[in-house]
Amino acid sequence: MSSSLLLAILFSLLLFTLQTGSSAGSPSEKGTLVVVNQVEHKVLLVEPDLHRTFASMAVGVNGHEASVSPDARFIYVPIYGNSGVGKPGTDGDTIDVIDISKRLVSGSISVGPVRPHRAEFGTDGLLYVTAELGNAVKIVDPAAQKVTGEIPTGEPQSHMLVISPDGRRAYTANVGPGNISVLDIPARRLVTVIPVAKPIQRISMSPDGSRLFTHDQGAPRLAVIDLPDRKSTGSAATESYKVSRWIDLPAVAYASAPTPDGKYLLVASMAKHLLLAIDLASLKIANTFDLPESPSEILVTPDGATAFVSCVSAGKIAVLDLRAWQLQEPIVLTPGVDGLAWVPVNTGK
Repeated sequence: MSSSLLLAILFSLLLFTLQTGSSAGSPSEKGTLVVVNQVEHKVLLVEPDLHRTFASMAVGVNGHEASVSPDARFIYVPIYGNSGVGKPGTDGDTIDVIDISKRLVSGSISVGPVRPHRAEFGTDGLLYVTAELGNAVKIVDPAAQKVTGEIPTGEPQSHMLVISPDGRRAYTANVGPGNISVLDIPARRLVTVIPVAKPIQRISMSPDGSRLFTHDQGAPRLAVIDLPDRKSTGSAATESYKVSRWIDLPAVAYASAPTPDGKYLLVASMAKHLLLAIDLASLKIANTFDLPESPSEILVTPDGATAFVSCVSAGKIAVLDLRAWQLQEPIVLTPGVDGLAWVPVNTGK
């Protein structure tokens, strides 16, 4: 064999190794999808483009949701317990902390037996976590790994949470009571409670912080709440917190999420296995897609290119190309997939 041929073969082998071996156990260059499986008590790191799981970490019983730290180093998983909202069962009392680079649970933060559920980072770097049995949102200092305060919601079953872009307001969806608590984050106080419908599920906010959306569980309709100017004060400002209008839907909605450009609201129906795209200019349904069984949570990537929808019973993550408005092949996992989060590019290598 000639030396030139041998060198060509060696170069080809090296190139093949670099192309195949470098991705083994590593996240995508576009980012990593975090999937919480509440049945298997695991958090998965998934490379979306390859439809593969490259890491799996066991967490407590049961984690439902996940939040990634602003520096993309840690994942925070509230451990809810083995029950459903308002149902008997164990009362979770911790938040598991996953070190992304080490791919292991590196700590646990005690919050008390309050069934912590949804965690969101504020602009102040603190972690805000709904405490269903505490009728409150717990405030966690991630650096100190402890609870440093709380904000009362005034209602039980505060399940999901959104925070305004300026970090001054938080809003909780209170499932059984069918209302939304408005929280003043700097003052750590309850501003008011917005009646909606009994019961409701989940909550989302427009990217500019001007609207809230939540979902009537007794009728196929979506509540739209136009938020008041926070410069207003007194009773007039409080009274302006109310449902502005309803959007009729073909089925009861369970979850929603806006696109980053604020043009569309994606709405999932668990009952009919549908994903709807609502044009937020006209408040009309622009697109409808069939999904696998039991769609639960929607995550839109920061670049607005893709939407992922966890489908609990089917054990799949639906993938919607938002530029072509076409469903792609789903990511096949196992039943129990629920909470979703996103780790930015190149994290965890």
